[in-house]
Amino acid sequence: MHSVPLRAIASPHAAPYVEVMKFLDQTKIYIRAGDGGAGSVSFRREKFIEFGGPDGGDGGKGGDVVLECADGLNTLIDFRYQQHFKAKTGQHGMGRNRSGKAGDDIVLKVPPGTEVLSEDQETVLAEITEPGQRIVLLKGGNGGFGNAHFKGPSNQAPRRANPGLVGQEMLVWLRLKLIADIGLVGLPNAGKSTFLAATSAAQPKIAPYPFTTLHPNLGVVRAGDTDFVLADIPGLIEGAHEGAGLGDRFLGHVERCRLLLHLVDATEPDVAESYRTVRRELKAYGAGLDKKKEMVALTKCDALDEATIAERAEALRAAARKKPLVISAVSGAGMKEALFALARELKRADDKEREAEEALNPKPAWAP
Repeated sequence: MHSVPLRAIASPHAAPYVEVMKFLDQTKIYIRAGDGGAGSVSFRREKFIEFGGPDGGDGGKGGDVVLECADGLNTLIDFRYQQHFKAKTGQHGMGRNRSGKAGDDIVLKVPPGTEVLSEDQETVLAEITEPGQRIVLLKGGNGGFGNAHFKGPSNQAPRRANPGLVGQEMLVWLRLKLIADIGLVGLPNAGKSTFLAATSAAQPKIAPYPFTTLHPNLGVVRAGDTDFVLADIPGLIEGAHEGAGLGDRFLGHVERCRLLLHLVDATEPDVAESYRTVRRELKAYGAGLDKKKEMVALTKCDALDEATIAERAEALRAAARKKPLVISAVSGAGMKEALFALARELKRADDKEREAEEALNPKPAWAP
């Protein structure tokens, strides 16, 4: 996901300043629901009413901590500057049987694809994927009973009330996993960012050195009448699952992808080993990435002659056990065919999902 310019400030005496929103996909926060309000101890005191009796109201419920999916967000950067969130306490009860007002909820707005993990970073507490979806993470404490609640035949003037219950609290991790249809994987400088820039309006950083891409990038691609979202993540190197290079943490952003496009640099002398290196890292990461449907493409083919391209395409075919796409994002060779091939694979995946759903939930015989 590329950095998005938020504000530019021009000055006649200084160069333009651009404030950039950075990408953040994981953060730790403290959340606490509001405490319940205390009940009231009160007695009715009015002229000509000798025995007014208790009239203390109940306390209000504490506010909840709510997670809301916001469509316009694509990063967790807002949680870098504030890590503590507490809902409001419920109002205390009052005389004349007046109950306290419930405390205001606190709503945390997060981008689609956000997971809430416990402090151990393993247990998934909640997952939010659809814009507008709301999940209550912590419930506020109930308000305490006022003394009017305790009135009875044996105690007609109770002088006790309950305090409100304490709200829940915890430390949680928020982890963002981008939602995309197709994920681009490959070694550094395999041409992933160039492919994304050539097929979408995204503007990732492109340079002739490894690890140009430091954060995931997203782009919307159109092939005919089909639109899909493409995700480009930083390159993998051998040992990434052990922390080499930028590690494999960014692979979490392709976990939800339905298809992987594995790009292999045709200028590498051993394209088969380049392919196997990335496949080993996908398997070591887990989460079923090595089981996902995969297409393979040989990139930068404009830099080689036809004989060399044919030789390396055959070597890659033998390693991947599938015919690779031969493309060049710079010259545009093979790009149109590659995009339509990706669109066809997504359509097949949609058809399979629909058939599986129909098999699980067959229509009744009377249904149209």
